[in-house]
Amino acid sequence: MTVFEGRFTDVADLRIGLVIARFNDLVTGKLLSGCLDSLSRHGIDVGPESSQLDVAWVPGSFEIPLVAQRLAATGRYQVVITLGAVIRGDTPHFDVVVAEVSKGVAAVARDTGVPVIFGVLTTDTLQQALERAGIKSNLGWSYGLQALEMGSLMAALPKP
Repeated sequence: MTVFEGRFTDVADLRIGLVIARFNDLVTGKLLSGCLDSLSRHGIDVGPESSQLDVAWVPGSFEIPLVAQRLAATGRYQVVITLGAVIRGDTPHFDVVVAEVSKGVAAVARDTGVPVIFGVLTTDTLQQALERAGIKSNLGWSYGLQALEMGSLMAALPKP
């Protein structure tokens, strides 16, 4: 029996594309900080001259799938991380955005074969989003770990 698992080490050859939404940047900025800290502590160069990490900013979470698809389709990245925050308001806009961004991100991974980490918070309140972006814990850290694990796992799996 062969067991395939991703690892958090040996990341020297890993290239990561990161797509982050500007909307709700109070939250997404904190997610980005946690994600970069996680990646850095596990050996990814996150400096301004990094050849391992590219960051693309988009206006809002709705735009994340399109840019994630463009990055994944280049063949340059072994994994793409998406960061956003959709906070429920008084209109059905929340439901539309959440449905489309989640379906879009999943479709990118399926269509390209590149793992796409879904780091889009979907919360009822700003307080809940802030709790997940650093007040209680920072899920950005977890999204970084997921990217390392999936990039490593995909490299270990047999090629189609």
